[in-house]
Amino acid sequence: MRKSRTICQTLLLGLFAWVAASAWTATDDISQYLRADHPEVYTVVDGDTLWDISGKFLERPWLWPEIWRINPQINNPHLIYPGDTIALVWIDGRPQLVMERGDNGRTVKLSPQGASGTTSLKAQIRSEPLESAIPAIRLDAIQSFLVQNRVVEPNVLNATPYVIQGERERLVLGAGDRLYVRGVLPDSESFNIVREGSLYVDPTTKEVLGQEATYIGLGQAVAQEDDIATMFMSTSREEVQIGDRVMPTEERRVDSTFFPSAPEDDVEGEIISVFGGVTQVGQFDVIVINRGEREGMDAGNVLAIYKRGALARDRIANETIRLPSERAGLMMVFRTFEKLSYGLVLMADRPLSVTDLVKNP
Repeated sequence: MRKSRTICQTLLLGLFAWVAASAWTATDDISQYLRADHPEVYTVVDGDTLWDISGKFLERPWLWPEIWRINPQINNPHLIYPGDTIALVWIDGRPQLVMERGDNGRTVKLSPQGASGTTSLKAQIRSEPLESAIPAIRLDAIQSFLVQNRVVEPNVLNATPYVIQGERERLVLGAGDRLYVRGVLPDSESFNIVREGSLYVDPTTKEVLGQEATYIGLGQAVAQEDDIATMFMSTSREEVQIGDRVMPTEERRVDSTFFPSAPEDDVEGEIISVFGGVTQVGQFDVIVINRGEREGMDAGNVLAIYKRGALARDRIANETIRLPSERAGLMMVFRTFEKLSYGLVLMADRPLSVTDLVKNP
């Protein structure tokens, strides 16, 4: 959890900016979604996330922004720190959550009373204010996918330079090693070493959606002689192997600020892959769905996950039918490509799997 805060420190506003879209409108009574066992006051502890805290008060955590009351006297009230207290109050007949700062979140320091009996406020500097703030949701699972992994057309990888061997004929390479690459490297300050991953195919239309280019490490070009390039590996996530491909690092704006929201248009797709070498999908797993930018998907879009109904035999009609799908989870898209998207499973009421459906929440 601590590792996730460095990468995701700007995600703290995420859940607050979410426009709730799951069967709720401004005319609904938000109090109906309060948990029967909700606390009146909750003190934030290290390891909490905003998603966890909202789930303590609401049966539908994504409705949090509808009852969050910003205290204007608090500097940057969207940052929540361990030690802060969150209280449920009623204002004009509506439930509201208000926050009182703890010591970790203060921007001023209280000095003890002096001879005059007054208490003074002295400005102080927090050296790591965002580091100590709690994240919106658990995002350590997607760190490597925010910047490094990518999806390309299959013919793109086939045309890129590839690793032929390392210095002193080494076949397995890592950070600090020199390696030789077959192919002319384009002008670039740094290069990604990638490995051919899954080929994504739409299960319904059979359209090829893209090829996974799995990030292995980062290198710099040292020399180029004819079609043989020499590279230095500066970092590596795993060992570089013969045949791994070399691509320029992506020139893209890395925006790790997510504002969870409902898609603007109706979306119906399905889970086509799950990372991590598992067959069943659970909370905080990273999944791939067969909907991307061309279908209007955007980073931060939230979709409901429906467990696909099982096949059943109708013995009266003598035919096989599929039972209705049932809502079983919630996911958020965090990176989009033209034809598909990466997503993080936020909630899962039961084990999910590839081929389960995703729809508007």
